[in-house]
Amino acid sequence: MTLIAGFDIGGTQIKFGLVDKKGEIIFKGKEATPQNFDLLGEILGKIWGKMKEKAGSKKILAAGFGFPGIFSPEKEMIIKSPNFPALDGRPLRPFLQKYFPFPFTIDNDANLAAYGEWSRLQGKKPKSLVFLTLGTGVGSGIILEGKIWHGCAGFAAEIGHLTVNPEGEKCHCGNIGCLETEVSARALIRNYLEISEKKGQQRGEEITAQQITARDITHLARKGDKAALRSFERAGYFLGIGLGIIINILNPEMIVIGGGVMASGNLLLKPALKEAKKRCFQAAFAVTKIRRALLGNDAGFIGAAYCAQIKLKNI
Repeated sequence: MTLIAGFDIGGTQIKFGLVDKKGEIIFKGKEATPQNFDLLGEILGKIWGKMKEKAGSKKILAAGFGFPGIFSPEKEMIIKSPNFPALDGRPLRPFLQKYFPFPFTIDNDANLAAYGEWSRLQGKKPKSLVFLTLGTGVGSGIILEGKIWHGCAGFAAEIGHLTVNPEGEKCHCGNIGCLETEVSARALIRNYLEISEKKGQQRGEEITAQQITARDITHLARKGDKAALRSFERAGYFLGIGLGIIINILNPEMIVIGGGVMASGNLLLKPALKEAKKRCFQAAFAVTKIRRALLGNDAGFIGAAYCAQIKLKNI
């Protein structure tokens, strides 16, 4: 049996795995993402050692790597990474060749997650698919006729940086009111703390900011916490605006939404679909299938491995 390695290098976590030719996961794991570029190399080297150990007598023939940010396929370089600035301007192939002595492919992490989701759909696959991953930031990818849509220079599908709130927060990309600033995990936390503080002031209480995660807010919302529920309503409102824009511009066959924030399920999706339906042509909304992702946090490394398998002819 031969294996392909997949790496999904995100702003906070590196998710990785070994996949066979049928797409079955043989081994997977995750590590925290360091913000230092040289340290990233050391961690990838350690992961590679772990992968060889897990593979045993099986041969790892190739790998796929997904990196966060604006990726140039021609230069194989991240031009700008809002959530991992240590990558900016770094040539990736010579960097990776120090640790991985076999063929590999490189792309944007969300592009590969989109490819992973598309590859695992059963039956006739959609000719057009838009993928959104809601986590530390908002990543996205577009699959057209079975291929990743890169645009003329590789910078296509940065849907997370659509302006949905012109009066909103400044994004790490430099823009104001990006989709990412309104529906990411950070946005949920910001919403919750702001709403909680206002409620506390009304009761004459002082509420201080505390360490809280998007998962905590999901848990609170399911228990009926009003501030948590309003946080999801606000995020869902802006996600709905983004979905409406996507549907009106692209008229895709399918939109798939994944990432850690989507663990909240209908807390986010219900208000998002309600708003999206208001924002676009009803005929276009009716023919667009909007669904939760199948692969969860595995989509990125599965897509990276699958892309490597397809692109490298000798596998």
